[in-house]
Amino acid sequence: MRQTRYGHLFILLLAAAALSACLPPASTPTVLPTAAITATVSPTPFQPMAATSTAVPVTPTETPFPHPARVLVLSIDGFRPEAITSAPMPILGELLNTSAYSLHAQTIYPSSTLPAHSSMLSGLCPSKHGVSWNDYLPEKGYANGTDIFDLAHAAGLRTMMVVGKQKLRQVSEPESTDVFEFINDRDTVITQAVVKLIPEGFGLLFVHFPTPDAMGHEYGWLSPEQLSVLYRADESLGGILETLDQAGMRQDTLLIITADHGGHGTTHGSSRPEDMTIPWIASGPGIKPGALTTAVNTTDTAATVAWSLGLPLPEEWDGLPVLEAFGLPDQPHPEPRCP
Repeated sequence: MRQTRYGHLFILLLAAAALSACLPPASTPTVLPTAAITATVSPTPFQPMAATSTAVPVTPTETPFPHPARVLVLSIDGFRPEAITSAPMPILGELLNTSAYSLHAQTIYPSSTLPAHSSMLSGLCPSKHGVSWNDYLPEKGYANGTDIFDLAHAAGLRTMMVVGKQKLRQVSEPESTDVFEFINDRDTVITQAVVKLIPEGFGLLFVHFPTPDAMGHEYGWLSPEQLSVLYRADESLGGILETLDQAGMRQDTLLIITADHGGHGTTHGSSRPEDMTIPWIASGPGIKPGALTTAVNTTDTAATVAWSLGLPLPEEWDGLPVLEAFGLPDQPHPEPRCP
């Protein structure tokens, strides 16, 4: 406990009280508009971290902002935006009503699982994070740079990854994740593990559903077989939301739902629009619902997570926080982001 010289403190308090009596009343602070938000939330107050010597602080704003207590990022592998209505995905479709979203967000080239997830979670273009391979190759190490798990873990937040592909271990070093689970199974089985972990508490949780990608390679993108597992992925999302509700965590959790890439035929990895276009959906404290006009890139995911948690953004990051999602003036988001 900090030591205080009580005699001096008492005199200072009396002086401050006398001075405040002579001053006009303070003006009422401007509060972020919430009229467009259909669901009432009661976010837990959050104190942002101070910037470190290796990072730059987020752009300050005088507007009070309800930072989330935690962030959950769900990546549905190979998820094209058209599947929301085609599958259908009714739970996600309903969530859009209270979300800020883009159904035209862009991934990086090559539009492949490991390079794209490295950009999603590191905020870096492939030329910087250096992940050019798409298999589990431990001898190659990990993505370069400071990723969002490095930042969150250094800030004392509990970090967790639950993934359906082992190669995603190479996105972030083991010391930056308190929990890492690779489950080589269906999305429903992965969800069973996630709902057990959620009540333990977390600051950052990344969940990966692999099955839609596998079915796309086997039967084709937007085939009846792939759409059927996307329907199941939607049900699994419902299980995650229900668990957050039951744990009393939903109201102060920022949820970002996105994908690493799309696909065409039975493949992906090209620069074709079908491969490059992904959904990007944000729901939770402070979110202003509606379609985004910002040109969202997958590198913006890490930046938005960091900004929302009050963490400083590394100078080398290519991603930018999607401030429009929170009803705030946005920075220009150049396209293409990663040439």
